[in-house]
Amino acid sequence: MEKKEKLPFITNILYGMGDFGFSMNNSIISAFFSVFLVTVVGVAPGLVAIILFVGRSWDFVNDLLVGYISDRTRTRWGRRRPFLLFGTVPFGLSFLLLWLHPNFGQTGLVIYYSLAYIIYEALATFVYMPYFALTPELTSDYDERTKLTSFRMMFNITGSLTAYILPLLIVGNDWTQATSRNVIIMAVAAGALAAAPYFGVFFGTKEKKEYQSEKLPKFWPSLKAAFKNKPFVFGALMYLATWMAIIVIESNLQFFILHIIRRQSQNIIIMVSIFVTAIFALPFWNWVSKNWNKRRAYIIGVGFWSMVMIVLIFMNPQTPFWLILILCVLAGIGVSAGQVLPWAIIPDAIEWEEWHTGERNEGIFYSLVTLLGKIGMAIAQPLSLLVLQISNLQTGQDAVQPPSALLGIRLVVGPIPAMCLIAGILIAIFYPLERTQHRQIVDDLRTRRAALKAKRT
Repeated sequence: MEKKEKLPFITNILYGMGDFGFSMNNSIISAFFSVFLVTVVGVAPGLVAIILFVGRSWDFVNDLLVGYISDRTRTRWGRRRPFLLFGTVPFGLSFLLLWLHPNFGQTGLVIYYSLAYIIYEALATFVYMPYFALTPELTSDYDERTKLTSFRMMFNITGSLTAYILPLLIVGNDWTQATSRNVIIMAVAAGALAAAPYFGVFFGTKEKKEYQSEKLPKFWPSLKAAFKNKPFVFGALMYLATWMAIIVIESNLQFFILHIIRRQSQNIIIMVSIFVTAIFALPFWNWVSKNWNKRRAYIIGVGFWSMVMIVLIFMNPQTPFWLILILCVLAGIGVSAGQVLPWAIIPDAIEWEEWHTGERNEGIFYSLVTLLGKIGMAIAQPLSLLVLQISNLQTGQDAVQPPSALLGIRLVVGPIPAMCLIAGILIAIFYPLERTQHRQIVDDLRTRRAALKAKRT
């Protein structure tokens, strides 16, 4: 790639920081929303599964709709950036709705939290869908995209780390002692912190003008093109498998800390050790990707992570804390690979599509990826809660868990996410687009664009 096309450092930073807000709010929901509903509000795990499924099912339509609209948007600010400017404040405010504690019965609570979740996810999609679609529009270089995605994942993981530290600092280490007032304070703080970085993305990035002048894509042809794009299909499925593992772990890790290892007082230390390690491991996976390729880096990193997760089934309150910290550090290395590499693969498939069809449909492609993520969340998190329901997990702040519930918690934190990661590895083995092929595609597209520009002038 020509030197002048490389992204400035400040662009990497300002674009990357946008993923902080979505990651933080999403991780807070994944990690604490179920615990909040079961422990503080007193909703049965099976009903919580219904709330999560209903709320996320709306995104099966919502994601594709916003992605398609952003592909067809034409403004002086570009296709994606206007959504960041006008959607940021509603996105931040909607987060509060999830953490209110209305005095309803079980049926009323299911209805309220389902509606609150639908509203939040709709407004969040309005912001993060166009944000994700910016990645291939900022650079077409194979390695620059990995670096750009690494910066984004640095803020993504920082957001996940903040998602654990902020609630635990405000609400407390032990959710069995949480108060509704502190939960609301946490929600207000998180909503404001999540919204602010998107203004930096709006003012700190610029979309390429040649994409603004392209013909408007049609919905069904764009959708069919995505499913015919082999690199995209394999990359999206790798992301789905990895994301399902992350969701199952995040959703149940607090139950694991509260009831399996009983380390409430060391909750923050455990979270910090995982996510700080993941942040520091990002340059390593960036280096591995450059010296090998993204597919091999994914197989190695996620395979390592799956082995660490299987070990967790043997943890108990007598496990030495130093051993727990070692496992957290090892898990953090795997989390880093699982976060950055699937997202770094997706933009390459968009060039593959343009090379074959002459069209770019980033909005549809990224909406399908996030849609798969929502489907994964709609399946993985409710199913893990149903496992806890079947294993007789007790609700309330004074609950004592039976042995069956402890086994259920071990399963949803260890072997089940490990199986998802192994599925991702099996998919990655057959990923069809290598570094040299992508470089040839980009060079050919650059020649085509230059010829088209010369013809227009």
